[in-house]
Amino acid sequence: MSTDTKSAVLDSAERIARACGFDGFSYADLAEEVGIRKASIHHHFPTKAALAVTLMQRYHKTLDEACTHIVVTEVSGSAQLRAVVDQYRSALDGGKSLCLCVAFSTSRESLPADVITQISRFRTMMITWLKEIFEAGKADGTITLVGDPPMEAAAGLALMEGAQLAARAEETPALFENAMQLLLQRCS
Repeated sequence: MSTDTKSAVLDSAERIARACGFDGFSYADLAEEVGIRKASIHHHFPTKAALAVTLMQRYHKTLDEACTHIVVTEVSGSAQLRAVVDQYRSALDGGKSLCLCVAFSTSRESLPADVITQISRFRTMMITWLKEIFEAGKADGTITLVGDPPMEAAAGLALMEGAQLAARAEETPALFENAMQLLLQRCS
């Protein structure tokens, strides 16, 4: 399988998983969508767990790079927080999908331990970024009422993830926006 085909498989798997969760797709679905044989997918991803781990690692890298870019380019804590919320808004795709971490978490009972580990790593990374953002917002005065930045970060991530789930369940992006108003009204 060429790198382009492997990327096509990963792109297809991520798109479907974000819309349908871990249990919502099979190798047959991917093979049909990408236009290859199932055996070609199995060659690079012997199991669905191996594919899911690779997807989470790629997603982790993508969001880590996005957060690095946000912190470097946005000058205030409030602008950084708004940009992270924009990342989660974008992942929602108008109520049609979820952040990959959230999508996989909805199928926790079906997930192999390696995938759960990757989800935990991802969430730890996002909490670390959010903690730094809340610290920056507290220091520069652009996020009000910041008490304990680590707790704010954990609560902020839970709010974004939960708001995504609610918006996805009803395909109503306004549910996400309403929840984010509560978070972002603290930003100047």
